[in-house]
Amino acid sequence: MSTTARPVTVRDRLPLAAALTASAVSTAGNAVTLVAVPLHVLQTTGSAALTGLAGFCATAPVVLGGTLGGVLVDRLGHRRASIAADLASGTTVAAVPLLHASTGLPLWVLLVLVALGGLLDVPGQAARWALLPELSAVAGVPLERATALTAAAERGARMLGAPAGGALVVLLGAPGALAVDAVTFGLSALLVARCVPATTAAPGLEPGQRDGYLRELAEGVAVVAREPLLRALVLLLVGTNLLDTAKLTVLLPVHATERLADPAALGLLVGAFSGGALLGSLLWAAVGHRLPRRAAFTTAFLLCGAPPYAALWLDLPLPALVVVLVLTGAAAGPLNPVIDAVLLERTPAAARARVVGLVAALCWLAGPLGPLLAGAAVSAAGSRPVLLGAGVAYLLLTLAPLRGGPWRGLRRDGVR
Repeated sequence: MSTTARPVTVRDRLPLAAALTASAVSTAGNAVTLVAVPLHVLQTTGSAALTGLAGFCATAPVVLGGTLGGVLVDRLGHRRASIAADLASGTTVAAVPLLHASTGLPLWVLLVLVALGGLLDVPGQAARWALLPELSAVAGVPLERATALTAAAERGARMLGAPAGGALVVLLGAPGALAVDAVTFGLSALLVARCVPATTAAPGLEPGQRDGYLRELAEGVAVVAREPLLRALVLLLVGTNLLDTAKLTVLLPVHATERLADPAALGLLVGAFSGGALLGSLLWAAVGHRLPRRAAFTTAFLLCGAPPYAALWLDLPLPALVVVLVLTGAAAGPLNPVIDAVLLERTPAAARARVVGLVAALCWLAGPLGPLLAGAAVSAAGSRPVLLGAGVAYLLLTLAPLRGGPWRGLRRDGVR
């Protein structure tokens, strides 16, 4: 009997490619919304505090959706949950331009719809990530390379989606830009439905296999609780995500509008960071498996965290800001692939969506506070003191992996 492995074919790689493309399409649409909503609120109200409230409504549902939605994803099955979440999110986002064109769109209605879209989107993202181990195995691709390629696809989507969002707001207005986002959700659902076979994905839990919602949720919590490295990652990302959401939803929009006097510059800056991160993710996909995880992770955080705040605080001109964000984005390339590979490696398949969703929720636990705190602080003191304080805080947080302890668990096969 021959023991020669069957060669991997294009057909074997199609499901992984479809999942990567679906993630990219959905992420591009989200990038459009991430630019369109703050600009719309800032332009219509002129209030940094209300812009911060809009950012809160966009990010707060991540905590609830990630915590509670993972159990439903594992029950439904990762493939079916991805399709259902995309369709539900697309319907919610599509309601914004429909209401704007018909009965009108008060601010509170916009905020509610943005919150619902975020609540439904998180389980879909968890479902697509939970598909990766099976799809990468069928495609003959190492898991860490698959996570890097997924990160690269999402980074590339933000690179294109963010500038497109700024341009669409100028051309069509925020409601028109959100109509584009609704279409991307439909395309993402279609790609997974047509190109990812049900036999490839892990099946959902049948009614007889279920232990009760709270018990299943507790099982996901237990996986995170007993892993020191996962706990350390969560604590670090709680702080950095708070600062990142403040920067993205308040500090950058205010800087683009007030200092650069060009709302479209927001999309360009976000896209520049994403473009650099795309390059960094592709480089990590090519050579990352030969580099030490812990050293790469720590260096990446130090190079990409505080420098953007310093560049904004120094009030650099737009071309210089673009260069800084491209370089810091490239430095961030290894972060998500390393985090995601560690998470998927340490999680049982049956609880994968629960753990992925829970970790995402915990990491974003303080994220919704970032826009609120930044909006209030900018209104009270102006943007430059807030930029300085946020940059110093980011630098202190990203020194944590140098302390050792659970961070030694980042090592791969004995390589530091």
